[in-house]
Amino acid sequence: MGFTCGLVGLPNAGKSTLFTALTGAATLIAPYPFSTLEPRKGAVAVPDDRFDRLAAALRPAKITPAHLEVMDIAGLVEGASRGEGLGNQFLSHMRAVEALVHVVRCFRAGDVPHPGGEPDPGRDIGIVNTELLLADLEVVERRLDKIKRTARAEPGGRGELALLERWRSALARGAPIRTFEIKPADAVLMRELGLLTGKPMCYAANVDRSDSGSLDLAERLAAASGGAPVVTVDGKLEADLAQLPREEARQFRAELGLEDSALVQLIRVGYRLLGLITFYTVVGEELRAWSLPEGATALDAAAKIHSDMARGFIRAEVVSVETFLSAPVWAQLRERGALRLEGREYRVREGEILTIRFAV
Repeated sequence: MGFTCGLVGLPNAGKSTLFTALTGAATLIAPYPFSTLEPRKGAVAVPDDRFDRLAAALRPAKITPAHLEVMDIAGLVEGASRGEGLGNQFLSHMRAVEALVHVVRCFRAGDVPHPGGEPDPGRDIGIVNTELLLADLEVVERRLDKIKRTARAEPGGRGELALLERWRSALARGAPIRTFEIKPADAVLMRELGLLTGKPMCYAANVDRSDSGSLDLAERLAAASGGAPVVTVDGKLEADLAQLPREEARQFRAELGLEDSALVQLIRVGYRLLGLITFYTVVGEELRAWSLPEGATALDAAAKIHSDMARGFIRAEVVSVETFLSAPVWAQLRERGALRLEGREYRVREGEILTIRFAV
C-alpha cells in the first residue's frame, strides 16, 4: 500500500468535493455544515509510470499497485477540542490516518455559506490548527498526570516525563509537535497518544480557477502556511474530471494547461512528507508495488511483505526497474550479473525490484 490521509478543515471548505476528485467516488456534497456525519473512505491506485512499464513487460496475471487511502472527515468548528459540533468524533477519526490534508476554502461561491462570512485563509487555518493544538494539549496533560505518579518506579519513566513536559510547553505556546526533531522512541509515544499535531500536514487551497480573487486567496494561504506544502486545486473541476475516462480527462487537463491532477500532486507531497520510497516484487504471477520509509532495510522490506520472510530471511536479489526493463528476462539478468545479492542490512533504494530468499 501507499499511505492513508485524512481530509480535514472547516465545514464547506470542499473536502467532500476533493474526496470525489481523488477517488472518483460519488459522494454527498451539500451547502451546509456537517453533511459528512460519518467519515467516507476510499482507496485509489497510486499513479506510477514505472509500475505500468513493468506490467507491460511482464504481463502478469495479477497486478497490485500501491494505494492511497483517503478519509473524508466531518468539518471542524471552533470549540471542537471541547466537543463542539462533531468535535470528539472528528478528532478520533483523525488519529487513524498517517498524514493530514488541510483543505482550505479559497473560493467565494455565494450560495455556499462559510463560517465567519467570507473566506479568510489565515483566520480559517488558525481555527483548525488551534483546535488540534488544544486537543493534543489535553492528551499530553492527561498523560502527565498519570506518569507523575509512576515515573520513579517505571524504567524510562523520567525520560518520558521530561519529553511530555517539553511537549506541553510547546503546545501551550502554539507550537505543533511536528516542529520538533522526533527520535524513534519519541515517535512511538507520539503514535501511542495519537497526537494530531505530530502528523505530517499539507494544505490544499480549494480554488475556482475562473476567479482571480480566488487565486489571490490561495496566495494568501501560501503566505500563512508557515512553510508547509500548499497544493492548489480546483476541487469542483477535478471532481468533474474524475468522472471521465482517463484519456479524456488527460486531454481536458492539457487544454486547460493543468499538468498534474490533484491526486498526483497530493501523492507526491504525501510521499515527501512521510519520507516514503517505492519498491516492487514479482512473486509467481503477481507484480506488486510497496511503500517503505526511506532508509529502511531489506529485512524491513521482507517484514512488509510477510512476517515469515523476515523470520527466515537469507538474502535479497535486487535490481533497479530501469536495469530490468533493459532485458526483462530473469535468466539473462543473472547471466549478466545484473542481479545483486544483498543482506538484511541493505538499505532499499527508490525504484528497485526485490526478490526475498528465505527459509521456511
